Amino acid sequence: MFKNKKDEETVEVSVASEKAEAIGGVLIAVFAALMAIAQLVNGELEEEMMIAHNKVVNYSNWYQSKTIKESLKESEVDYLQTLMNTDMISEDKRPMVNSKIAETTQKIAKYAAEKKELLLGSANIPEKEWAQDIDGEMGVITGLKEWEQLAEDYDNATKMFDLGLLFFQISIVLGAVCIILYDNPLLQKTFIVLMIVFGIIGIAFSAYGYLTAP
Repeated sequence: MFKNKKDEETVEVSVASEKAEAIGGVLIAVFAALMAIAQLVNGELEEEMMIAHNKVVNYSNWYQSKTIKESLKESEVDYLQTLMNTDMISEDKRPMVNSKIAETTQKIAKYAAEKKELLLGSANIPEKEWAQDIDGEMGVITGLKEWEQLAEDYDNATKMFDLGLLFFQISIVLGAVCIILYDNPLLQKTFIVLMIVFGIIGIAFSAYGYLTAP
């Protein structure tokens, strides 16, 4: 039997506080585990994002090199046509120059087709328009625009995971504060509620990042 009502209230507060501490400890463990999973997935997405950004740079340089070659060939054709319109080329040499112009024009068309495939990707153009191979294999080009979109999608997904991790961290801190606030069950319950709310928000951001990732 308790000696008085005050002792009984003290025991009740102690029990409630211990219960809140137990709940807070369990929630800390749960959200810490979820945060670890989110960090693992986010790390993989960041790696994919870096690969996509590197591909954007590489394909952009590849596209520019094709553009330079195309421009040089166009200048060559313009020069040869200019010569053909003058008397600087004798009649017996004209067939050879015309053949060179036709050959160079074909190269210009080939560079233009390769640029289109590099820009849009093999999957986004008809098979008959495939012009660029990788290691001898046709139809495997992922276009520059596709890489840019992938990089953007991965970037957005990692941002969502970063927000999720932030809310998980806040939730864990609130749980730690809940445990520290001994003999104050009401305040502990408040922090538990806040902890759950922030944890759920962290789960929502992480889930959204996972679902929107390529």
